[in-house]
Amino acid sequence: MPTKALELPKAVETKPEAEESRQAVERLTESALFQDYQRAFTRATGLPLAIRPVQSFENALAGAKGENPFCVIMARTNAGCANCLRMQAQLEQEAGLEPKSLHCFAGLCDTAVPVRVGDKLIAFLQTGQILLHQPNKEEFSRTTQQLLKWGSEVNLKLLEEAYFQTKVFDRVQYEAMITLLSTFAEHLATISNSIAVEENEADPVLVSNAKKYIQERYHEQLSLDDAARAVNASTRHFCKLFKEATGITFTDYLSRVRVEKAKHLLQNPHLRVSEIAFETGFESISQFNRSFKRITGQSPTEFRKMS
Repeated sequence: MPTKALELPKAVETKPEAEESRQAVERLTESALFQDYQRAFTRATGLPLAIRPVQSFENALAGAKGENPFCVIMARTNAGCANCLRMQAQLEQEAGLEPKSLHCFAGLCDTAVPVRVGDKLIAFLQTGQILLHQPNKEEFSRTTQQLLKWGSEVNLKLLEEAYFQTKVFDRVQYEAMITLLSTFAEHLATISNSIAVEENEADPVLVSNAKKYIQERYHEQLSLDDAARAVNASTRHFCKLFKEATGITFTDYLSRVRVEKAKHLLQNPHLRVSEIAFETGFESISQFNRSFKRITGQSPTEFRKMS
């Protein structure tokens, strides 16, 4: 195994896209939909399932229900942890458009499924820590030799027991599971905006009041100053607190509320797209189209055809 396998991914400056991804993942993780599916998936397959943001240099499956004991032991060694993170970074690079599976140095398979809204990658679903063949002494021996070469200290007896208890899946069966995860990823992408504009019990009172104000007046020409005055706050303080609480700016939140309202109206075939645009507060058809495409990944017309 090349020496670079022991190197941790280099830290990178957090970009706005990565921060948006982290906040989107936090909202999705807390959603009842994801939690219900996560429980059902683990009960049905015995495998861990996690959702993680882009540019995340943490073990996504660490601590997840169904985590492979072999991987738990490996994560306690510097070499094993570094290789796991390196493989996760490689998965992220290769799974931008479609699901991707990779094998670690010990032969175990991990899979990342992208969650995309149009052209925008917002997160990954991750599962795996399985074998696609029966565990064997020869492969385990190569794994222990590599660990010893790296100077890793590990209880080989416990490691061997965990390795031979690793879940084994038929390749066709595993690929079918990944197909199901891809469908779920599409569903998560569809509801990601509606989750972003939901009320949150943990919101500060000022932010909660501002959300109610926006929900009641989204069809009007609202400004940041209008919203700040409505909740008796300075524009600067309101802007900072709103972004901290919601993860998005006031302007983006307002656009998302309007798009959610528009999605419901688009299901009425008797309403023209132009009518819906102005009824939901957009200043022009072009602004409506741009916002709708950015948030949903589809144009209003495309969304209507799919509804």
